[in-house]
Order: sequence, then structure tokens, then C-alpha cells
Amino acid sequence: MTRAGFPAILVTHLPDVRYLSGFTGSSAAVAITRRSARLFTDGRYRTQAAEEVEAARVEIVSNSPAVSAVEWLAAEPSVLLAGFDPAQTTVAELMRWKRALPARLRRTFLAALPASLVEGLRTIKDEDELAVMTEAALIGCKLFDHIVTAIRPGIREIDVAAELEHQARLMGAEGMSFETIAASGARSALPHGRATDMPLPRRGFLTLDFGVILKGYCSDMTRTVFLGRPKAEERRAYGAVLEAQQAAVAAVGSGVSCGDVDEAARAVLRREGLAEAFSHSTGHGVGLEIHEPPRIGSGQTTRLQPGMVVTIEPGVYFEGRFGIRIEDMVAVTRTGGQVLTPAPKALIEL
Repeated sequence: MTRAGFPAILVTHLPDVRYLSGFTGSSAAVAITRRSARLFTDGRYRTQAAEEVEAARVEIVSNSPAVSAVEWLAAEPSVLLAGFDPAQTTVAELMRWKRALPARLRRTFLAALPASLVEGLRTIKDEDELAVMTEAALIGCKLFDHIVTAIRPGIREIDVAAELEHQARLMGAEGMSFETIAASGARSALPHGRATDMPLPRRGFLTLDFGVILKGYCSDMTRTVFLGRPKAEERRAYGAVLEAQQAAVAAVGSGVSCGDVDEAARAVLRREGLAEAFSHSTGHGVGLEIHEPPRIGSGQTTRLQPGMVVTIEPGVYFEGRFGIRIEDMVAVTRTGGQVLTPAPKALIEL
């Protein structure tokens, strides 16, 4: 805050609130000055906030927690300016906060931060966070090991997704990181092909993209399997994606630019004549949210740092025919990258 030139900040994005204070409820705001921090929430969370929050004084309010936080900041004699995250604030919210201020402060008191202060902190995971994320990732690997024994032609994609999600709960997950992707046959060419009631084909690819939430932290992995026997073209495409994925994983390391990691995958697919079939970025950060900075994409200049956790997930997609994606979570270390999702990646034929 001092480096950014702000004597106070208002935090309303719930993952940021959780990161700073430990609070996991659905309604809260944190106000931070150079001297103190307060968490504002409503009466539903009186007991929960008392149990979870250690880093801030808890205030139970009857109106909007964010409005209450703004009013408290404005009453602090040492605070003449408070920053907010414009990426997490709607125009309507900002107008509501300003209406809560004295008229003399409405134009000058609230100012947009040039960059989120909390998001940058969240990008680097400490040992405790990495331990939780490793455990979440290993649950994902166990789920994959289980689901390959249940896959057979004729069962519906939604049955595959339901079995994954049921087993995730039995293994201790709080929930899924996102809606499970189970896309088979021609639907595997949809990068975000949510599970439908379509039966699995006797022959074709099945892409499984899923993750779990454990102690608030997300995991994310993708594996693509084949029902039946693949043709030479399908086998070659799978081999190219696997080589591209492995090349990008090998490129991960402290100080390496995100664009260079992306290029490591893209170069392999370009060599194989498949560059046009790769239609998205190579990966993204993961943490309390399933998509966090940094983005592993073309031209991205952010340099990886130890403690970051990113996905590496190149793919190829041929509309109306098939698609293939392989994804790992990788923790950046001082000497390279540690794969957190060591489930098999060689082509599995079922």
C-alpha cells in the first residue's frame, strides 16, 4: 500500500477477502489502513467470522459490508484516500459507495488501484498453500485412475461427469473447481464441451477436464482417452499434443517468460502442421480461483517465479471430427517446474 501511494484500501473480491483474513463466507469486505484492518459482514456469519478471522477485527453490520467499510475508512482521520480494485468493482457498486460518503469526499476519496495489490500476493503460493494444492491435484489423479475403469461405450457423458463428482466428494473434496468437461466423439472438438446426455461412442476420443476444491484451493487437469482403436491420423495427432505438452512443461522455470513457455508448445504443433488447430492459450495460474494470473499465452511477458502454480494444456481441435487436450498443474520451483498431476499421459485405449 505504501509503495502504491495509498494509505488505505477496500477489498471486496471474496477470494481476496479469504486470502487476507481466512473468512470463507459469501458476504464480506475488508478495509485496511496502515494501522489496522477490519472485516465487515452480516449477522448470518457472526459465529463463522469469529472462528475464522484472526487478521482483522470483525464488524457485524446490517447494511452492505462494502458500504460499511467505506464509511469506516472515511471516518478514519489519517485516511484521505482509499484504493479499490477496478477489475472487481462494477460501476453501480462504485456509485453506491460514493453516495455513502460525505459530499466533500465523493470526488476524491475513492481511487482505482493501478493494479490489484492482493492478486499479486496470491500469485506466489507459500509452503502451506502448495501442500494443499498438491493434495487437491493428487485427488484429481485418483479420480482419473478410477474413471478409466468405469468408461464404456453407451454410458452418457453426464454419467461420467456424475461419477467423477461423486467420487470427488467421497475422497474429501469440497466441490468441483468448475463444471466437469466430458466431451466424446465429435464433441471432443469443443474445447469447453460440457457433459451432455450423449452416449459415449464405440470408437472415438473422450476428453475429461476436471478439478476439485480442497480447503478453498483448486486443482485442474485434463486427460484424453480413446474408446476403441485409433486411426493413424488420430494417433499422430495425440502424439503431437503430448510432445507439445511435455515441451512446455520442460520450459517452465524461474525467470522464464510466459510467452516462451507458450511458444515451446506451439513450436511443436507448428512443426507437425497442427498450429492452426491450437485455438487457445497454453495455460493459466491456479489457486483460490480456477483462473488466476499469470496467463501462459503468446506474447505474455510476465516471468514465472518460484511459488507460482500454472496449468500447461495445449490441444488441437478439428470441428466435427475430434479434439485432444492434455493438461497438468505445474508448480514453479527455483530449478524448474514440479508436475503436481502425475496421472498417465500416454494414450489410453479402452
